[in-house]
Amino acid sequence: MNILYKIFLIFIILGLPANADIVKIFQFTEDEFKQLKVRKVKGETKWGLGSNENGNYIRAEAEGTGSGLGKEVTIDLNKTPFINITWKVEKNLSGIIENSKKGHDYAARVFVVKKTGSTALSNRAINYVFSSNNNVGETWKSPYTKKSIDYVLATTLKNDDEWITVKSNVKEDFKKLHDLDISELNGVAIMTDTDNSKLKAVAYYQNIFFSSE
Repeated sequence: MNILYKIFLIFIILGLPANADIVKIFQFTEDEFKQLKVRKVKGETKWGLGSNENGNYIRAEAEGTGSGLGKEVTIDLNKTPFINITWKVEKNLSGIIENSKKGHDYAARVFVVKKTGSTALSNRAINYVFSSNNNVGETWKSPYTKKSIDYVLATTLKNDDEWITVKSNVKEDFKKLHDLDISELNGVAIMTDTDNSKLKAVAYYQNIFFSSE
C-alpha cells in the first residue's frame, strides 16, 4: 500500500476532506515519548504505547496520581483552528464533583495553552475533557485557577469504554471562554489524573491534530 493511499484512508476514517490542512501534534512513538515534557502534579501517571488499525496510541493509567505529557508547539489558528481528538476511557471516575478541588480529576484531558505573559502563571488554557459525570458542552473555570477553563467534549455518560473522535474550534473557544482574540497557540498537553479523588482511571489517546475544517 503506497503512502498516498494510506493518507487518503486516514482522511476517510477521520471524516475530513482530502484537501484539508492538518498539523499532527503527537506521533506516540518511542522516540517522541522520550522527548515529551512531563508535568508532575502528584506522583506519575503510567504511560504505555500501542497501536491498532488507526495508528499509534498512548495508554494512561492513574491511581491517586497525576501527571501530563506535553510539547511546546506553535499552531496557526488562522489556518488550522480545529482541534481533533480521538480517545477512549476504559475506566471512568463516576461520582466525583469535577468542578471542585476534591474532585477536579479527569480520566482524559487535552490542554491547549496560549502564552499571555512572561511567566507560566500568566498563561491562558482551555482544558478539553472527557468527563465522567457531566454533559458535552458544559464549561467551568478550574477551581485552582481562573485562567484555565474546563470544556467537556466527551462524556462516559454516552461513550463509556469506546473510541470516540471529537472536534472543536479553538480560536472561537478562546473568544467565548476567555474573551481573547488569538491567532496562535504555544503548547498542547495530555493528562490523566486522579490525585484529588484517589480513584483509578484508564484512558487512551490517539490522532490528536489541528485541521482547517
